[in-house]
Amino acid sequence: MAAFSSAVKIDTLAYSPVQDFGNAYSTFVAQNYGAQQADRIRQGNRQTSWWILAFCLVISSLVVFWAKPLLALFSSDPEVIQIGIGYLRIEGSFYALIGFLFMFYGYFRAIDEPMISVVLTIFSLGIRVLLAYLLAAVPSIGYIGIWASIPIGWALADLAGLYYLHKKAVKPTD
Repeated sequence: MAAFSSAVKIDTLAYSPVQDFGNAYSTFVAQNYGAQQADRIRQGNRQTSWWILAFCLVISSLVVFWAKPLLALFSSDPEVIQIGIGYLRIEGSFYALIGFLFMFYGYFRAIDEPMISVVLTIFSLGIRVLLAYLLAAVPSIGYIGIWASIPIGWALADLAGLYYLHKKAVKPTD
């Protein structure tokens, strides 16, 4: 619990900026949606995706490689630090997935489809909880399965978000 608690603090700080990217992106999409600028929204999708990917690769690298000194800020217990390193290396390697999920949330809020954001959230959390129970029950996987379930949930929700994005994409008006 101590390792998880410490690692989650680092984790949350590391990927909170991409949540802000999603919020800023939502404003951009909403403005262009209201102005019926579908081409600008598509261009914004590409640019935002690249920025999220670039930012998350940098943050992921920092968290993965600096996991030990970051955790040492919260605990001096070697076991806590070692377990926390495992968590941060699994979770931290996949920050781009949560970044894209925040982007999808922002997009769907902006085009007046907030229920899709809710569905993606419930889907992501549901998958994570289900996988955490299933994977943790396998003795050879244990608590590592709980951590692995988080990026798997993000990835599956991203796929669902991509599906809805193509289905609900803003079309140019004639």
